[in-house]
Amino acid sequence: MDSTTTSLPASIRESMRSPAWPWRAILMGVSISALLLVLYSTVLIDLAHDWWTDEGSSYGMLMPLMAGYVACMKRKQVLAEPIHEDGRALWLMASACLMFLVGRFGAEFFLSRLSFVLLLAALIWLFWGTARLRLLSFPLVLLATMVPLPTLIYNKIGIPLQLFASATAATIMQAFGASVYRDGNILELPGMTLGVAEACSGLRSIAALSVGALLVGYICCVSFRARLVLFLLAIPLAIALNVVRITGTAMLATQYESLATGFYHLFSGWLVFVVSVGILLLIARGLHRILD
Repeated sequence: MDSTTTSLPASIRESMRSPAWPWRAILMGVSISALLLVLYSTVLIDLAHDWWTDEGSSYGMLMPLMAGYVACMKRKQVLAEPIHEDGRALWLMASACLMFLVGRFGAEFFLSRLSFVLLLAALIWLFWGTARLRLLSFPLVLLATMVPLPTLIYNKIGIPLQLFASATAATIMQAFGASVYRDGNILELPGMTLGVAEACSGLRSIAALSVGALLVGYICCVSFRARLVLFLLAIPLAIALNVVRITGTAMLATQYESLATGFYHLFSGWLVFVVSVGILLLIARGLHRILD
């Protein structure tokens, strides 16, 4: 252990070296898990409720499963690393607890929910060391994506995206000779009015595609640089394809209103996401050749 590492108390180190360590580890793991469930039961129940009731956050239900799957895939590498307990993690643990308290007393759900992931990272660092934490960093990042953005940030970003999507869609339609007048997020078409709702701002697409970019980058790319570029490219890609979707809906509505506002509106969301993931795969392969 290097000189910069703060050791755990001698009693814990001695118990870890003893032959009974597996049983002590199991008991300690069960105890810590029980404490986490007691501490975060309300937070996790509220988070699960948001996943179930909010379409924009529903992808969060898959993130614990994906994070667990990736962690299982790396279990041999993780277990091959020797355990180096590191007391420096206590600072991260204290920060997570402070974040939890601020979130609970300040009614800021984002902080209290994110503190759960931060506390898990602190426990891994504390009992397993830096090497194992580094190997499990990606599953922890995936787990962090299960937490929806704060409402304040969502509104700050969502409204400008909503106006941008409607303005760009109107411009494209006019370039193709369609008759359309835009008033804010309202598109006035011949014989009907089409509103670009908050759900169509593209923010949901950005959130879902960003998570998709993380997974695609992890599978197809090797270097952190390639994965970061892919993640950043997912944002303008989601915005662009959302504009295409709105434009297509508006163009179709001029001829077939019921089809545009019914089946096509629902189907196009899934279609755009599938196309987006396909484009991400192509970009990832290109980045793999150039940057990896």
